[in-house]
Amino acid sequence: MAEHSELHAFLGHENPTIVGRAAASGGGHALGDVCDADAVAAFARSREIDIAMVSSDEPLAAGVVDALLAQGTKAVGPTRAGAEIEWNKVFARSMLDQLAPDSVPRLRVVNAEQELGAAFEHFGETPVAVKPAGLTGGKGVRVMGPHLADHAAAAEYARSLLARGEAVLVEERITGAEFTIQAISDGTTVVFPSSTYDYPYRYDGDEGPGTGGMGSLSMPQRTLPFMSEAHYRRACEIIELVIERLGAEGRHFSGVMNSGFFATAEGVKVIEFNARFGDPECMNIMSLFQGSWTEVMQEISAGRLTPEAVPLSSEASLVLYLVSPDYALRKGPPYEFTLDPARIEAEGCHVFFSSAVASGENRYRTVGTSRAVAFASTAPSLEQARERVARCAETVPVLEWRREVGDERYLQGLRRLVETCEHSAL
Repeated sequence: MAEHSELHAFLGHENPTIVGRAAASGGGHALGDVCDADAVAAFARSREIDIAMVSSDEPLAAGVVDALLAQGTKAVGPTRAGAEIEWNKVFARSMLDQLAPDSVPRLRVVNAEQELGAAFEHFGETPVAVKPAGLTGGKGVRVMGPHLADHAAAAEYARSLLARGEAVLVEERITGAEFTIQAISDGTTVVFPSSTYDYPYRYDGDEGPGTGGMGSLSMPQRTLPFMSEAHYRRACEIIELVIERLGAEGRHFSGVMNSGFFATAEGVKVIEFNARFGDPECMNIMSLFQGSWTEVMQEISAGRLTPEAVPLSSEASLVLYLVSPDYALRKGPPYEFTLDPARIEAEGCHVFFSSAVASGENRYRTVGTSRAVAFASTAPSLEQARERVARCAETVPVLEWRREVGDERYLQGLRRLVETCEHSAL
């Protein structure tokens, strides 16, 4: 946006990337509660905003787009009703049961503790995943195997969620490889970029707790090494069906539907839908984007999006997150770290700050418990992009990162996983 417009940002903290880009464009920023729909709308009025984009889960669920549209501000992003596909997993699963029942894992929705016994009996010895029905920021799902030792542990986790007043989904654990598609839509037309892979666990070897994503990648072609063209096509069909149904129900949806899937022996299984760009996968797609995003937003708002409006280069892309040593483990103190953005950019990597603020020249401090900064690069091959990003990450002390993000051996392991499942199914 900053490359092709005067950018004004309403922020929860002074993210160095966004603040810097906004200022360089001739715009500016303000701090506030990004979920306060009235405050965001007032900011848009005061800055005489021509078009806005809301692309984060909690503001969408809070109805920020509704408030912008109600005052006549053009906005890209779903209304609260359209975003229910993300903030209510029960709603999403119910819709899928009607539109693509083959893509839905076996599941039970639990609303009270007395329903737990029957829900787990339904699965017998089958391993399960336990999911809160609402927003979790990518961190609320726990799976038997990596997170939960057995059904007893799974039931105890479900019980803890119910105690917080949340409905719980208990689903069969799917064996396969995950992929996402960042579908861009005006509510009618849907543009499908390459599929992306996200590294959800904290440590190499997929060890440790689940996170918001330690890195992600895409290939020069639209599929990933462990999935088929049929997997990709079916996933796109499901996304189109969901967006069409949302529109038929009068639920305004525009912007990006970040959709997560499993590639399995039986085809595609849906993990979840997010009503906005994925983090970190957004950085993969936007690093490949070769047009004007401001123009894309205008086309989306006018309901005239075309695939030609979203030109993407045919290269591999890789994103790597650098995080504090405490990330996803505990709530620790802020960490100070040094980073020279100009040097990193000169090496061929984009720098995207996340939960960090500037504390001096080339000095930064982590904010809260989320990820600090991401590096992103594109190249003709994945290995070239990986080497470039890793070389830049080595220059940043204090922060930690996963060494196997983009490693071809890791991806081949996922391919063998899917092939083994296929052989077992046969």
